[in-house]
Amino acid sequence: MSAIDQLPPLRAVIAAHGLSARKALGQNFLLDLNLTAKIARQAGDLTRADILEIGPGPGGLTRGLLAEGARRVLAVEKDARCLPALDEIAAAYPGRLEVIHGDALEIDPLAHLSPPIKVVANLPYNVGTELLVRWLTPPDWPPFWDSLTLMFQREVAERIVARPGSKAYGRLAILAQWRAEARIVMDLPPEAFTPPPKVRSAVVQLTARQAPLYPADPAILSRVVAAAFNQRRKMLRASLRGLAPDIEARLEAVGIAPTDRAERVSLEKFCALARNIAGDG
Repeated sequence: MSAIDQLPPLRAVIAAHGLSARKALGQNFLLDLNLTAKIARQAGDLTRADILEIGPGPGGLTRGLLAEGARRVLAVEKDARCLPALDEIAAAYPGRLEVIHGDALEIDPLAHLSPPIKVVANLPYNVGTELLVRWLTPPDWPPFWDSLTLMFQREVAERIVARPGSKAYGRLAILAQWRAEARIVMDLPPEAFTPPPKVRSAVVQLTARQAPLYPADPAILSRVVAAAFNQRRKMLRASLRGLAPDIEARLEAVGIAPTDRAERVSLEKFCALARNIAGDG
């Protein structure tokens, strides 16, 4: 493994600071710096963007982002053990890395970063989906971020990009694809990590749309989709009965068969149903 900067190899950093990965924090460290630089490149041109990174751990991806020319990186780390290693990286890249010891769910990125902002992270497994949902459901749209380049378990990645008719298709696919273009850009085997997880991982790229793909009220769409997929084995006329007494007529009005199940209905049709329930057509 060739070096991407003048800092020590990650195995040496981990040994020097006693940074064994903690399962309770959802930690799995990527030690191959060439791999972390490749992930950083998936986010596109970094030289004109500020980067938000969540859960940098010993800083493998952080170093990849900085080596690839990121204008500025804000790294939010909950594990205090990792801070000395991250401080060493900050010293090697003066003025380009800010490290915050805290919970990513409580940080306001706009207080620290200037647009355009990209989020690039090997997310801790235990908060990854929750963070993604928050980034996709802000009070106002467009969001603070231009793109999200995120590592998930492969199963979660497949749910984000799933198409109608597949078993993976559900609420997460609709939420992601309504407001962003989503695609899987990299696969990573368990052995790429320390300790190796029991599942494969994948990097997902989400690019924010300026406006949602189809018009719909976010709260109503969320309610429709939640009701549909909470009972995905049921026909829609049964699972959506609580939304409107005349739900069968409303389904037929937007071209959805009342006997269909949620996994067969496209994003476009779900948005049409949400508009119909809202009284907008």
